[in-house]
This record gives sequence, C-alpha cells and structure tokens, in this order.
Amino acid sequence: MKLQKFFAWIAVAIGVIYFFVPLIGTLEFSLRMRRDVYSFDAYRSVFSDLGFLTAFGFSMLMALLTIIFGMLLVVPTAYWVRLRLPQIRPFVEFVTLMPLVIPAIVIVFGYLRLYNSSSILPLTGYNQTTNLLLVCSYIVLSLPYMYRSVDTAMRTIDVGTLTEAAESLGAKWTTIMFKCIFPNVMSGVLSGAFITLAIVMGEFTMASLLNRPAFGPYMQLIGANKAYEPSALAIIALAVTWLSMGLLQLVSRFSKSAPIKA
Repeated sequence: MKLQKFFAWIAVAIGVIYFFVPLIGTLEFSLRMRRDVYSFDAYRSVFSDLGFLTAFGFSMLMALLTIIFGMLLVVPTAYWVRLRLPQIRPFVEFVTLMPLVIPAIVIVFGYLRLYNSSSILPLTGYNQTTNLLLVCSYIVLSLPYMYRSVDTAMRTIDVGTLTEAAESLGAKWTTIMFKCIFPNVMSGVLSGAFITLAIVMGEFTMASLLNRPAFGPYMQLIGANKAYEPSALAIIALAVTWLSMGLLQLVSRFSKSAPIKA
C-alpha cells in the first residue's frame, strides 16, 4: 500500500513539474527585458501597445456576442429536446460533437468558399458581416461545451413539472423560457460561458483566415517580431484562462448549494 502511494506521489510530482516548470520559465523570461534586472517592462510594453488593446477588446466583444447568441441557441434547443423531442436526442448530441471532429481550418475554408465576396451571400465582403461570420464560427467551436453544460444542468430540474405549472398559470412560451428555465440552468450557462471565453481568447485559425483583429492573430504577430513581449502575452492569456476556470469552479460550487427554484 505504501509503495502504491509512493508511485502515486511520484506521478503527481512528474505532472506538476511537466506543467509548471515551462510556465515558470516563461514568466521568468518575460521579466528579463531589462538586462540583469527583473522588471515588468515587457508587460508595460504590451499594455501600452494600441494593437493589444484593440485585439483584446475585439476578442472580448466577440466572446460576449458568442456567449449571448450561443446561450439563446442552446438553452431553447436543449429544453425542447428534453421536453418534446427526446427521440432526436442522439442526433442532436452527434451534431454538437461534430466541431470536435472537424478541424477549425476545414470549417473556416468552407465559410470562405460559401460566403466570399462573389457568392450570393457575400458575408466576407464587409467588416461587420465578417464579424458576424466569426461569431457564428465561435458558436460552432463552443457548441460541444455549451450544450453539455446546459444539458447537464437541465437534468437536475424537472422540466416537465415546471412547464406544466407555468402553463397552468397562463404563462407564455417566452415567460416559461426566461423566468422558469433560464434561472434554473444558469449554472450550466455560466459554465459554458467561461469555457467559451477561454476558447475565443485563444483561437487563432478562424480569426486569422477571416482577417479579423483578434487576440490570437495578435499574439502570433508579436511572437514573430519581438522577443520578450510574446512571453508576457502568453502569461496574460494564461491568466485569462485560469480566471475563467476559477470562476467556473466558483459557479459550480455555489450552484451545488443553491436551492432549486420552483
């Protein structure tokens, strides 16, 4: 038994070293912009760059729009499948898993083929419509995580009873959805939202090929032309991801102790 614990701790130690040593090295390198002195010059250089503020703000806006429209798509779909169409549940789950199977570069090349400036629907011909196409792309990428988060939260409530009770009081479909269903699956929605935020902030392929000023292409551009700033950007991106995961854990913890609304 002691030998098993010993090997278990060895495995944990190897995992910690494998994960944290590169991060520590990246952090240490990002502080060496000034010769022989640790400083935050690389971070000051990044935060003072207008391109960083533009790219970060653009990606945050895209993440917000992706979360809102993804939520409006996924929650009614999961609700309707669970309440009225349980027979198509395997098909819906299969469709939501497709973004994990099809590479992002394949999806974006399909978009460029279908929505180029010479097509019937030339979405790539204008900045605003290209942004809309990028949001749709991000919704597709986040669909497996958002759908499963919402579906898992929906399993914890009695959808049929809530719907019947609301209908008996004269509630319309919109009232049922936004006042009965959404509050009870908010933990799942927020879980999917934080994962979506992490995906959007780190995504490169779609934003690059659609020629959008997102955070992922900006990181690649800086990495190709500067030395210390890319390490600082990597730490910043990691901090955003960890913040999202920390908020996810916090929401999950509070949702377990929160009473179910009737």
